[in-house]
Amino acid sequence: MSAEQVTTRRESGVARGVSFLDNLGYRLQRLPLHLVIIILCAIWVVPTLGMIINSFRSIDDMNNAGWWTTLFPPHGFTLASYQQVLAIEEVPTSILYSVLITIPATVIQLTIATMGAYAFAWMRFPGRNLFFIVIVGLMVVPIQMTLIPVLQIFKFIGVNGTIVSVWLAHSGYGLPFEVFLLRNYLGGLPREIFESAEVDGAGHAVRFLRIAVPMTIPAIASLVIFVFLGIWNDLLVALAFLGTSLYRPFTVVITGLVTSQGGGWQYLTAAAVLQMALPLAVFIFLQRYFVRGITSGSVKG
Repeated sequence: MSAEQVTTRRESGVARGVSFLDNLGYRLQRLPLHLVIIILCAIWVVPTLGMIINSFRSIDDMNNAGWWTTLFPPHGFTLASYQQVLAIEEVPTSILYSVLITIPATVIQLTIATMGAYAFAWMRFPGRNLFFIVIVGLMVVPIQMTLIPVLQIFKFIGVNGTIVSVWLAHSGYGLPFEVFLLRNYLGGLPREIFESAEVDGAGHAVRFLRIAVPMTIPAIASLVIFVFLGIWNDLLVALAFLGTSLYRPFTVVITGLVTSQGGGWQYLTAAAVLQMALPLAVFIFLQRYFVRGITSGSVKG
């Protein structure tokens, strides 16, 4: 082996050593961040895991030992809690009413929000900036301040106590944030595409349906997750506008479950798992759009 080859190998070995040390230093620098992320994830995941496991345990097992003991044989899992919850007459119908409330309210909100965001981003009309500032400002108005006036309006027009009142309430409360987010996303789309479509004779309707909506799917999908979760887990609006009517969603029935069943953990944990099942499925289905849509919509202007 020549001296030149020996020198080359030594230099290559030194370079690999330096690269390894650089990578090691970079990973050590990021170790605290990774530890914080792991701790935060554990704070959320561990109680949720405990709740799910407890939903498959009997009340005697929960009183005698912690949920983690069920991870080791004998497991002692049972479906008794779910059978008990589903046997309650109001539970199956309340789950159906939750679906009938959540899906239409989500569609109504996102449809109006997308059209409004397009108008603020690409249409020119007097007072556009002022109207947008007012809509964004509505995000800071507490919902509690508006319950009584809105309730009186719903009573006047005859929709109070119906599912329609909850659709309208959720739409009104959720639109400011949705318009703000989608307007920022739409405003960041390439202007040349819209100008080319305008030159070709496409009106605002065509540009909205064939250009804006398809290009905004990531932001819309991420908003679907937020809106769906917010409406599905809502209790305040449902209590205020449905009261004791027949159309009570599952969240309202769960609050009654605490007193009617004595607050037994086996019933509450099973009901909570049933409550989170559908939103979790929606999130899993749309999660690939989540980060891309939220980050893009929040930074583009």
